[in-house]
Amino acid sequence: MLHWPNLDPIAFHLGPVAVHWYGLMYLVGFLGAWLLGLYRAKKSHGEWNADLVSDLLFYCALGVILGGRVGYMVLYNFPTLIEHPLSLFKVWDGGMSFHGGLIGVLLAAWLFCRKKKKKFFQVMDFIAPLVPLGLGAGRVGNFINGELWGRVTTMFWGMIYPQAGPLPRYPSEVYEFLLEGVLLFIILWFYSRKPKPSMDVSGMFLLCYGCFRVFAEFFREPDPQYGYIFWNWVTVGQLYSIPMIIGGVALLWWAYSKAAGKKLASAK
Repeated sequence: MLHWPNLDPIAFHLGPVAVHWYGLMYLVGFLGAWLLGLYRAKKSHGEWNADLVSDLLFYCALGVILGGRVGYMVLYNFPTLIEHPLSLFKVWDGGMSFHGGLIGVLLAAWLFCRKKKKKFFQVMDFIAPLVPLGLGAGRVGNFINGELWGRVTTMFWGMIYPQAGPLPRYPSEVYEFLLEGVLLFIILWFYSRKPKPSMDVSGMFLLCYGCFRVFAEFFREPDPQYGYIFWNWVTVGQLYSIPMIIGGVALLWWAYSKAAGKKLASAK
């Protein structure tokens, strides 16, 4: 069996201010997305430039942080939010919701589109391949914090988390890092290298992330405040991810239906 390495969640101190690894992981994710966004901009034939990428990442960073934290407190920890409203600002303790962050990014992208006169899915298709960098970095932060551990297991790679009791558990943060970070990035990066119909890359992101999250939830310990929602195996994370799968399939169908219609029209 493996043992969680008892990592210090604080990376270093700047005077009285403690800088946490969890926050640094978000910085790594944003920096990586910015650099890859600049690379994608160079390949966009003038559709994007460095200023647009920087502005977009600024909007999205606000959407991720605000939406992720508010989403976590509302979707996963609402009683604590009501009892201790200031807990909303304790981001250094962890507690960010991907689904809340996604809503935040959608709103931020909508505002960006209004200001820069861009089409919504033109923006979403551009940033979708960059998102897994932040997702993967966030899961590394979860592991360093020793949170979001998995269910009890007898597999030889089970990990003992002292804060979760004496029994070995799936290192589900590692599973999610590999699925939502590494594998999702590889799929989207290579999938988007060739021109695609509008909405196609966004649909692939929703479909793949939703499937990966539903799968990973089978190994992750359910949120203690909710437990299993249905049939003693469906979790809140799975429930929130199913609409993403449906939405991804719908966007892919819509994208290729529109592309096929345009091809038929041009052939006449």
